[in-house]
Amino acid sequence: MSERITLKSPHQIELMRQAGRLAAMARAYGGSLVQPGITTREIDHEIGKFIKSHGGYPSCYHLYGFKGNACISVNDEIIHGVPSGRKLKEGDIVSIDLTACVGDYRLDSQGVAVGGYHGDCCATFPCGEISEEARRLIEGTERAFWAGFRMAKAGNHVSDISRAVQTSAEGDGYSLVREYTGHGIGRSVHEAPEVPNYVSPRTLSGSPRLYKNMVICVEPMVNAGSARIRNRRMPDGWEVPMTADGKLAAHYENTILITEGEAEILTRCGD
Repeated sequence: MSERITLKSPHQIELMRQAGRLAAMARAYGGSLVQPGITTREIDHEIGKFIKSHGGYPSCYHLYGFKGNACISVNDEIIHGVPSGRKLKEGDIVSIDLTACVGDYRLDSQGVAVGGYHGDCCATFPCGEISEEARRLIEGTERAFWAGFRMAKAGNHVSDISRAVQTSAEGDGYSLVREYTGHGIGRSVHEAPEVPNYVSPRTLSGSPRLYKNMVICVEPMVNAGSARIRNRRMPDGWEVPMTADGKLAAHYENTILITEGEAEILTRCGD
């Protein structure tokens, strides 16, 4: 992750709107495929095709060694789920986290997009009929995002977003993952600053101020039970964070632009 916070130019912001729109379209398309019997690998394959057919590139592909076009996490998998032959079942909840790249990117020897501009988003989707508990968790996770979004204003601090997310999620009786955070985004998928979903003494003492033309990703990762996690190592060596108690997790994310007024969501399908 870049250690320097960068403010984006109008040209860069327009490219990030394009990347964000494509990412949001791919998220919606991936969500429409969630149904009993489909595999997460099939969804991942379709997402990759969709992004490329619209002139972009799936930024997650081989990023940090990840084997997929999108992270697809099911039930107690919190984030970074690896697409596989796992078939979805009625009642599952499925988090689809993806990033699309546009502009002057190039591919390195591993097929990773270098440069360009990125849009990053996630949502958790129901597979068929889901339990009331699962539905409430999905809704509570999205509600926590919107609470943070309302504090994403020039002049505020990152910790104002963090506090709002934490207050909302914990007020609904849920726990927030501590080990992973939101982040800045632009020429790279992950840039400064980190955007935690909770407030700690360290957060308060060094929380960056928000300035016009910063672009950040706010992404609550919410557990139905304990905040504790465990890592499951996959056959390829990739580790997937899971809830330690086996209860459900949900994830919701958008890329947002800090403006002089209300922040602008870049990962949206329409104008």
